[in-house]
Amino acid sequence: MKKAVLANGLTVLYYPKKGNSVVVEAMIKVGSCHEKNDERGISHFLEHILFEGTSKRPTNKEISNEIERIGGDFNAYTSTGKTCFYAKVLKKHFSIAADVLADILQNPLLREEDIKKEKNVVLKEIAMIYDEPRYHQWILLQQNLFEKHPCKYPTYGDEKVIKALNREKVETFFKKYYMPNNMVVSIVGDVPNWRKEIEKNFMFGKGKVSRNIFPTEPAMSKNKSIRVKKKIFNTHLVLGFKTVSRSHPDSYTLDVVNGILGRGQSGKMFTEIRSKRGLAYDVGTQVLADSNFGYFAAYAIIDKKNITLVEDLMLEEIQSLKKVTAEEVKEAQNFIEGDHLLEIEDTQKVADQLLFWEQVKDATEMNEYLPKIKKVSVNDVKRVVGKYFNHYAQVVLEGK
Repeated sequence: MKKAVLANGLTVLYYPKKGNSVVVEAMIKVGSCHEKNDERGISHFLEHILFEGTSKRPTNKEISNEIERIGGDFNAYTSTGKTCFYAKVLKKHFSIAADVLADILQNPLLREEDIKKEKNVVLKEIAMIYDEPRYHQWILLQQNLFEKHPCKYPTYGDEKVIKALNREKVETFFKKYYMPNNMVVSIVGDVPNWRKEIEKNFMFGKGKVSRNIFPTEPAMSKNKSIRVKKKIFNTHLVLGFKTVSRSHPDSYTLDVVNGILGRGQSGKMFTEIRSKRGLAYDVGTQVLADSNFGYFAAYAIIDKKNITLVEDLMLEEIQSLKKVTAEEVKEAQNFIEGDHLLEIEDTQKVADQLLFWEQVKDATEMNEYLPKIKKVSVNDVKRVVGKYFNHYAQVVLEGK
């Protein structure tokens, strides 16, 4: 991998990878965690509005067709800590991908009529999240698990804030964060002229970067519970535990815990709750180690009458890891290795990983992930279970 910082402060990561495709992905270091109360949802809204037109390509169709007419993929997403835009094309079209991506990040029109139209689109997206309990459960978990950290606010934002957005508000936020010294561009593929193309297209000047200091999240001293009734047949149960960010050494042990409890159909949660007892169809665990917060969760879709039983079984399986075996740890490490290596065969996944690790510390840390996983010991697992799994937030989306 090669890393360069251009004269305007833009960081560029190039990962050579043989194949037909190349991915160009830009990360802007702003997400929902960076928003003030009257800005909730503006990062996600900008992700939408930048596709609506530039001075060079005035319409959404003209922008998207530049990539789609050559068989490429063009998309974006917003998270708590970043906003990312990417284009995946045949490597012979690398210059087109770089040009289009740079265009929307530097020259958006931000027209009032587009802002008005896109408000309705985003509000529909928010409604869709509430309609779908598989999404809604995670929103409720972060809202109730965290007290002070801004990750408790949904990435999609506040409906009142979205409705009140205007061009001035959107443009002010855009100019504050969309500057080269607050961005990282990753390129994955076989394109020797990568630096020349980026320097040619990303011409904008640097600005003053705002640095956010996030409040210290207090440890949980007791369990919490939130129950919401919905007009659905199944009941969705989630137990969430506060953990650590990716920069903490324990994050790798928590990945191994996830590999033991939640991998596919052979994880301990699936085996005990579905295979042996038939109490759920969808059951598993999730570990999130972001750049500045983390959590571990166990989830299941069940009958309402089995909430207490399934909760008890989840807690028993977690606590059983205080007697974890070396074989269980090794199997989880092998699972993580296979899952990780298969995932990064996809050029877009590699581009995404490079940006994530660069935000955490340095993109080269991506190569250290598996060695650190393999160093996790039986004693590490036992210690982590005793440290992080004492109190939890329970989320129940109660069905009929």
